[in-house]
Amino acid sequence: MASPESRFHLHRILVFVSFLLLLFRPSRSQQGSPPDASAPAPSSSDCNGVLLTYDFQRGQRLRPFVQDPNKQTWAFTATATILNSGTADLDAWELLIGFRHREILVSASPAILTDGSPFPYSTPNDSATSFSGFPNHNLKYPIEVAGDLSQISVQISIGGIFFGSPPPAVPLPSSLSLADPAFSCPVPVVPSSTSTSITTCCLPNPDFNSNTTTNSSDADGSDSFLPRRSGDLTISYDVIQAFPSSYLALVTIDNHSPRGRLDNWRLSWEWMRDEFIYSMKGAYPLLVDVSDCIYGRQGEYYEDLDFSKVLSCQTKPTILDLPPSKFNDTDLGRIPSCCRNGTILPASMDPSQSSSAFQVQVFKMPPDLNRTDLHPPRNWRISGSTINPEYKCGQPIRVSPALFPDPSGLESNTSAIASWQVVCNISTPKGASPKCCVSFSAFYNDSVVPCKTCACGCPANRGGRTCNATAPALLLPAEALLVPFDNRTAGARAWAEIKQFHVPSPIPCGDNCGVSINWHINTDYTRGWSARMTLFNWEEVNFADWFVAVEMGKAYDGYEDTYSFNGTKMGNNTIFIQGLPGLNYLVAETDGANPATDPRVPGKQQSVISFTKRTAPGINVAQGDGFPSKVFFNGEECSLPDIIPTSQGFRSGGAVGLFSCVLLLVASTLLLLHQ
Repeated sequence: MASPESRFHLHRILVFVSFLLLLFRPSRSQQGSPPDASAPAPSSSDCNGVLLTYDFQRGQRLRPFVQDPNKQTWAFTATATILNSGTADLDAWELLIGFRHREILVSASPAILTDGSPFPYSTPNDSATSFSGFPNHNLKYPIEVAGDLSQISVQISIGGIFFGSPPPAVPLPSSLSLADPAFSCPVPVVPSSTSTSITTCCLPNPDFNSNTTTNSSDADGSDSFLPRRSGDLTISYDVIQAFPSSYLALVTIDNHSPRGRLDNWRLSWEWMRDEFIYSMKGAYPLLVDVSDCIYGRQGEYYEDLDFSKVLSCQTKPTILDLPPSKFNDTDLGRIPSCCRNGTILPASMDPSQSSSAFQVQVFKMPPDLNRTDLHPPRNWRISGSTINPEYKCGQPIRVSPALFPDPSGLESNTSAIASWQVVCNISTPKGASPKCCVSFSAFYNDSVVPCKTCACGCPANRGGRTCNATAPALLLPAEALLVPFDNRTAGARAWAEIKQFHVPSPIPCGDNCGVSINWHINTDYTRGWSARMTLFNWEEVNFADWFVAVEMGKAYDGYEDTYSFNGTKMGNNTIFIQGLPGLNYLVAETDGANPATDPRVPGKQQSVISFTKRTAPGINVAQGDGFPSKVFFNGEECSLPDIIPTSQGFRSGGAVGLFSCVLLLVASTLLLLHQ
């Protein structure tokens, strides 16, 4: 039995732990509870900004009926209202609604999802769902139109299903706001626990500094167009010729990300007014198909048109870039920045290769038979090869007409008839796996820390074999890096036996990454140190004009030179590395010398990178300061190991959580008191 003194100490420890639990307990807002009714809901009479309202209208229980109320599905309808009560137009509005009951939306009218996703749409729990206006995406202000509600407000009818939250509970969203940072939207007010609506009044943000780009054609000071916005990738849709029933548009894709790129890009959009593509220069549709025109409204209206010359009548066409051999083709090419086989490099690598362009001739349909009835397509999407970042695009916004050099060569500009801009940003979908990985090694440690188990995803059981998808990857001898991960089992087992490492059963799965990079600490001396970076291509495709970006933390200031590659310091602790002329081609995986017995051989390139300690005082290479904190290959962030080799063994690459440390301390103290 414990002594009174030990019981006293135990009581003090339990009180201390209870205090910590209260300290770390999530707030009501973190648990997803509705906002407190701390103030009356604003109304149109007292909101001198943009009034947002979400009104839950009806919920109906759906079959199948289940016992667990959290799994029961309900159909619902709701209305979201935007009322512009301010003193300026609300152009290209975007409404953010934070759904939190696993809602699946099946309709929203008159609006579309900003990222172009189709319905039905599963709303994310960790971010708001964004709606954009269509066909009316601009709202006037009351003074301009004498308070005409049809021009200063919009009501969006939303329909879908949700899970759980049976009556009398009301499934209201957790947030309601505008995406425009120029507005500040307070937390929406819930008038009572039984209320069926939430409301907030968004006011202009006085601290907002616009981070937009400008065009020289904005010099007239006109406020009829939105300013051009910045993003990782921007797409310009410029109408350069207009006729009553058709127009000619120039589409330009510009890469602004310092480490994002596209290879073999595919661009798609959605026609919303029955338009179709008659001809193109500089690009081509993936599928040439006119059946939708012949059997649709287009065939009825254009009775005398030769549809054999039409390129695409698809509502959602997919566009591909042309190969370089077509650049001088008078029918298909002759467009500046076209015909690059779909490769768009970052400007930090080659400014002349950071954009792509093509022309498209579009035929319109009634009632848009006027030169000024111009409507860009919606729901833009762009993607690249397997090892490229993923991009999420917004809806097009009307901007000032673009300016082009006059074709006569005179010192003047030619203005587009109308211009729209689409902004795309690099995104990481929830649950998405990386497409490349990194291994760590050092001259002071015999073992290599390989890529993490299933770093790029674990495939289903292949060939009847099983593997452990959760066990840490086995440490390897250096020569095993040249062997495909499917063939490393024997070497890993033998190395584990020599080093007396534990081997789980079944053995850990491979990394399944198409590209792997080994970062090896090569030397460490008084005045400096060096690393060796090796690239392995396990894919069946070649990588031309590849690049790697590494974030080095403490070591960044000490970077000196990269020898077989071209390395450049680009700020933010990042070193940009690319192949020198003649070494910028990472070949694909090939067969071994004897394909019947030898494993396949990866494409491989390597270089030594030198650092000095003079400009990086206090760096401890042997304790992990010489390893990168992030690595990107062709714009894709790679998976890093969890442990770092040191001269004493291995240590974790991540910090231990404060709460875990506290619990470990408490457990250790209890154990000592009861001994």
